[in-house]
Amino acid sequence: MNTWDERFNTIEYVYGEQPNAFIENYVEFLEGYVNVAAYAEGEGRNAVYLASKGHVVTAFDYAKSGLEKTAQLAKKHGVTVNTQLQDLLQDELPVETFDAAVMVFGHFPAEQQHAVFQRIVNSVKPGGRIMMELYSTYQLSYATGGPQNMNFLYNPASVLTWCQPYKIIHFFTGEQIRHEGTLHTGLAHTIQLIIEKS
Repeated sequence: MNTWDERFNTIEYVYGEQPNAFIENYVEFLEGYVNVAAYAEGEGRNAVYLASKGHVVTAFDYAKSGLEKTAQLAKKHGVTVNTQLQDLLQDELPVETFDAAVMVFGHFPAEQQHAVFQRIVNSVKPGGRIMMELYSTYQLSYATGGPQNMNFLYNPASVLTWCQPYKIIHFFTGEQIRHEGTLHTGLAHTIQLIIEKS
């Protein structure tokens, strides 16, 4: 059992049952993009929300307990979410398979972040869209959620550089209020992006 398996092995949803505010506020940018992958999806709150909006959703995570809670939450809301037990650092991802992909607060070591980002982009078909919200390197001093290790936070300038080869529909870095379960509480510093492959 890995660290995330242990974290999600609870009755309560530690990040809550409601979708991430960025995904909820910008969901119209996924309209018409039917087949959506939700990466590092944890307990399934975003995947279930997107399924409730009519998307066909596959949730990827390497915590079995999180995927089990995803299935429970989907059942509670009367929707279906496909689940895949997968380690984004080790396992092969589908290539040019999905119409869109989302990732919210996926935590990876700095030296592997760009590779994960690129593999997620590669999993989307040409013309597809990718949405992410990430904790920035400034988040450490806010202490309102996310890793307490600078190496697992994202440099905003680096992320913007990663987005440059694609059409940038939305890019933001700065303060946001996040109330997501017991572990994301209050004012935070995040990076948001929506990009489109050509």
